[in-house]
Amino acid sequence: MRYSSKTIAVRILLSLAVLAAGCGDSTTSNNPPNPAGAGPAPVSMGTGAAAAGGYVILAKAGITNVTGSHVTGDLGLSPAAASFITGFSLVADASNAFSTSASVVGKVYAANYAVPSPANLTAAIGAMETAYTDAAGRTNPDHTELGGGSLGGLTLAPGLYKWTTSVSIPTDTTLSGGASDVWIFQISGDLTTAAATHVVLSGGALAKNVFWQVAGQATLGTTSHFEGTILSKTAITLKTSASMNGRALGQSLVALDDNTIAGF
Repeated sequence: MRYSSKTIAVRILLSLAVLAAGCGDSTTSNNPPNPAGAGPAPVSMGTGAAAAGGYVILAKAGITNVTGSHVTGDLGLSPAAASFITGFSLVADASNAFSTSASVVGKVYAANYAVPSPANLTAAIGAMETAYTDAAGRTNPDHTELGGGSLGGLTLAPGLYKWTTSVSIPTDTTLSGGASDVWIFQISGDLTTAAATHVVLSGGALAKNVFWQVAGQATLGTTSHFEGTILSKTAITLKTSASMNGRALGQSLVALDDNTIAGF
């Protein structure tokens, strides 16, 4: 059977449209559902000394403590050396693979400590960067530019949230959901909480299921309280007497000042 040139052209266009649609399906959606509850699938952090989830504070350039502070969980720094962990009065273990501190219920690791710490930390930093990329790469958000970047007074259901701006928490914000529900916040700018504000979990929601991906800096205000894992492309700063349940994972510096941080 012979077809006219017009018919052939139409068939080619239709075939290209179907092919493009198929390709679009494979590339435009990267937001797998949570298999255990509401919201997106959680960001994989892993566990143990070679995974980002094995540390309550993990940084590349430095971890500083002006005064006080009480941290429950392990600290890790790489590729910077232990000399860039300041304000903790570190006491080296006999193995030289880690240090301890009166301010830390856990161990403190640095890139220049004895094996296996250097390799474990290199892997953990890589896992942190992978987790950041995962969180930043989720698509088809449930909410975009919510509140113009101001979350004060809002109650947020589980889901994927995206802002192309900075985000502030000027008054208390509530995350309401169950123990298996997940929140991922994609923030293209900075994250800032005002003094004495609280991120509140309700309905059984757990800090381990809350992920804050921050392309800029994250700053927690004086005496504020925060919940969840901060994955910052740059620095994380906790001002005087701020507290958090979660992890501070920064790709440069994590700075403390008489803070309380509890991991999970």
